[in-house]
Amino acid sequence: AAMADATPRPVPQRPGQRDLTQGPITRTLLTFMIPTLGSSILQSLNGSINTIWIGRLLGEDALAATSNATTVMFLLLAFVFGFGMAVTILIGQAFGRRDIDGARRVLGTAMGTFSLVAIAMSAIGYLLAPTILHWLATPGQAMPLALEYLRVIFLGLPAALIMTMLMMAVRGSGDSMTPLYCMLLSVVLDSGLNPLLISGIGPFPRMGIAGSATATLIASWAALAALVGTIYWRDLPLRLRGPELAYFRPNPALIRIIIVKGAPMGLQMIAVSLSAITMFGLVNRQGVDTTAAFGVALQLWTYVQMPAMAVGAAVSTMVAQNIGAHRWERVAKVTRSGVLVTLVITGTMVVLLAAADRTVLKLFLGSSSPALAIAQHIQLLGTWGYLLFGVTMVLFGTMRANGAVIAPLIILVIGLLPIRLGIAALAQPLIGTDALWLSLPLASLANLIMAIIYYRRGTWREARMTGPAGPPIPVEA
Repeated sequence: AAMADATPRPVPQRPGQRDLTQGPITRTLLTFMIPTLGSSILQSLNGSINTIWIGRLLGEDALAATSNATTVMFLLLAFVFGFGMAVTILIGQAFGRRDIDGARRVLGTAMGTFSLVAIAMSAIGYLLAPTILHWLATPGQAMPLALEYLRVIFLGLPAALIMTMLMMAVRGSGDSMTPLYCMLLSVVLDSGLNPLLISGIGPFPRMGIAGSATATLIASWAALAALVGTIYWRDLPLRLRGPELAYFRPNPALIRIIIVKGAPMGLQMIAVSLSAITMFGLVNRQGVDTTAAFGVALQLWTYVQMPAMAVGAAVSTMVAQNIGAHRWERVAKVTRSGVLVTLVITGTMVVLLAAADRTVLKLFLGSSSPALAIAQHIQLLGTWGYLLFGVTMVLFGTMRANGAVIAPLIILVIGLLPIRLGIAALAQPLIGTDALWLSLPLASLANLIMAIIYYRRGTWREARMTGPAGPPIPVEA
């Protein structure tokens, strides 16, 4: 009987939803991961298109301004990422054990709690925007533009954070298509409205850099409305109705699990953000051209790291469902498959970017920009490190799916703060600004070595990430 209970029963699937405890490992992983990767591509493409509009229409000062503001927003999204991953894993494990009511309880508590947090963060960020930009050592000529842009972005922050959390929750149920569709809507609105609001084309007002931020604000709120509407229109498994609306009242036990497990995962992303913010402080001291070049290099790196992040998230969700279904024999296979997929896709991206770097960079900076040669040099030195980063993310994804979140945090903090920043600061007198660009791949190598050691010898398999038990999902004929 115990063996029979360990094998999950088939569950009726909604369109776009997958049972990640069944079928061939690599094919299942790819089928679930590709829409997640598509969402990441669309999100990064949106940022790149907006950067092109700003760089071409408003110049290097505006480009430097948005680069600093984007770093701040990444820090805030990192705050939600950790808790979103905890929600994803709890929902994934609930679906693995066929507990749909438990999954809805997790979603209700998450939405009820973090919607209020997002609104508070928006208000505080709007008021503290000048102080935040001073902390970043934003160049003086870029400061007014950065402040104007950042304050409008903060008005759209609640929608961006809530949508991020909700999309991660939906993916935990095995549905990676619905978030893809909503992200597509957001990108079409944002990239389409950007030039209209920047330049005042047709009936639209001429808003300059604030127009770019306003386009993002409109797109974020519209996409969130579309995501919520789709969940109810298609009657997706995570929708809450009738008595289930009471689940929006935060459950203290669930909040504790989400915070205890989510905070370290969020701190991982915040460590990445703090490292990036500190790097921006070092880069800003090199002048506006170098800051603009570094901002464009970061745009390209977002594409290179997207497959690793998508595979890591897919591995985490897939492992969580299999742990919930007590199918531990599939966990190591999922991890190995994730590493292979990451190396193939990321390696291809690195090679393609190396072959066409100048052509791509011209899209952002123009062929006569003094920042072009700097950006080309930056990406040449730093891009290869994302191969190492990708494997680390897959290993972290497996470990966190079982609730092991402290060791990955420690590993990442050691690599990105003392190692990366130490190399950037201490080696700069010896090799100049190349120390800044080489610090990331060398830190990624250190992270990978530590992650492999912990994955092979650590106690992550003994960790547990528990949620509320509930009745099994009814199986329909």
